[in-house]
Amino acid sequence: MIILTTNLGDIEIELDMQRAPISSKNFLKYCQEGFFEGTIFHRVIKGFMIQGGGFSVDMQEKSTRAAIVNEANRGLSNVKGTIAMARTDAPHSATAEFFINLADNTFLDHVATTNVGWGYAVFGRVNAGMNVVNQIAQQKTQSQGEYDDVPVKPIVIERVTIMNP
Repeated sequence: MIILTTNLGDIEIELDMQRAPISSKNFLKYCQEGFFEGTIFHRVIKGFMIQGGGFSVDMQEKSTRAAIVNEANRGLSNVKGTIAMARTDAPHSATAEFFINLADNTFLDHVATTNVGWGYAVFGRVNAGMNVVNQIAQQKTQSQGEYDDVPVKPIVIERVTIMNP
């Protein structure tokens, strides 16, 4: 269990170590290192998802470890309240960034071992704090530099607490 304490409240996440061990261990390691503390939810799209874990408050991208293998083919679905690895167009490019699904986004699920079909690897779910997730989703956004959907007021991950590692 991981608790992300944001400036809007706590989000409690349960990792799925059984079905997504690589993604879960990757996320847990970033949590243990304190990597996410001081990062923001930098991409918020109402009705879709909130994304965080890669940028500082001043929108500087943080340096990460190497990318991990995409586990989207492990049977987990991008449904409301799940947490998944964000990535580029390349299927196996996920590092630290993650997103929380605000709706059933099953179109993000694995359908084929092609660039387009790989999908986005779900590795856990929100156990408590969906009210905070929904509050984040309601924030006014703007374009900032090359990035769209950036909250006007930064939503900061202030602290990460690991329960029952």
